[in-house]
Amino acid sequence: MLQAEIHTAKGVMKVNFYEEDAPGTVANFVKLSKAGFYDRLTFHRVIPDFVIQGGCPDGTGMGGPGYTIRCETGGGNQYHDRGVLSMAHAGRNTGGSQFFICHNRRNTAHLDRKHTCFGKVVEGLDVIDLIRQGDVIDKIVIIEQPE
Repeated sequence: MLQAEIHTAKGVMKVNFYEEDAPGTVANFVKLSKAGFYDRLTFHRVIPDFVIQGGCPDGTGMGGPGYTIRCETGGGNQYHDRGVLSMAHAGRNTGGSQFFICHNRRNTAHLDRKHTCFGKVVEGLDVIDLIRQGDVIDKIVIIEQPE
């Protein structure tokens, strides 16, 4: 099982990935994380009671890794609940590195099957509420646990 720890000054969010439902999206996020792509990037978009968004290398919400990935919205875990990680995009199959974490389901249910859910925060949910626009992702650590 793959997990990640998203380290910030506000605390650590531990994530379980949806490897079966979004294998390509998980593989992309893991690859970028292991390469240090996310280190020192900001949460450039924070909308209270909605989402925190990061992964833009230029901090504007317009940047990415230089390529796009396909959406994977057909799996069983494609529901934007509290703590869910999902890929941001500018239209179907245009995601790359930007991701968001949901504050709650009440304001994110309309995103179901439009954005790829690829993991969920299972420890450190309180950190989501502490993040403010401009806060830094210190690093993302990938943890490979034996099944």
